Amino acid sequence: MGEQLRLYSYWRSSAAYRVRIGLNLKGLRYETVPVHLIRDGGQQHLPDYVVKNPQHMVPTLQHGVRVIRQSLAILEYLDEAWPSPRLLPMTARDRARVRGLAQIVASDIHPLNNLRVLQYFENTWHVPQSERDDWIKRWIVEGFGALESLLGQDSATGQYCHGQTPGLADCCLVPQVFNARRFGVDLVDFPTIVRIEQACLALPAFDQARPENQPDAQH
Repeated sequence: MGEQLRLYSYWRSSAAYRVRIGLNLKGLRYETVPVHLIRDGGQQHLPDYVVKNPQHMVPTLQHGVRVIRQSLAILEYLDEAWPSPRLLPMTARDRARVRGLAQIVASDIHPLNNLRVLQYFENTWHVPQSERDDWIKRWIVEGFGALESLLGQDSATGQYCHGQTPGLADCCLVPQVFNARRFGVDLVDFPTIVRIEQACLALPAFDQARPENQPDAQH
């Protein structure tokens, strides 16, 4: 697998953030290709990029001639192509648990608060900022309530979402906590989530993936 890895990313995209963490946990070198989601009307809509990702979204991972889209698909591709260290556990039961935790974020919380949803509220329905903020907080809090229960009441939870090794669920959780903090969500009711987030961010793989540490941050 000697082909170059190229990640089309936006510094503040939580989906791209997930993949950056996974790449770092695997110790893989990759080139970041910034795709600014706001500048120029959104560079994700430019024809050259749409050829790579017809959904007009990030992230997109290019590995040689292969192009992989959707953050969870990318992370599982990385786990299959570079099996060590693992992002998913060994047993089917544990893998199902980890995938379920990851999908609460990637399938339920994040899509409701994605940029294209918020832009539609603003530009088409003219929803005031305060109401958009309430919408964002509502779905993060609801999703985090479920996550807190699942993580806090299960002996399979360790220092990280599953056991003592960070994996797929942590790749999803940490960027969503970043979003929660960005939008002013009070995290006092989610101590397990915050504890796991802090344990993750103490690791170089997570710290290097932070939005503010990206080459396109705020440019």
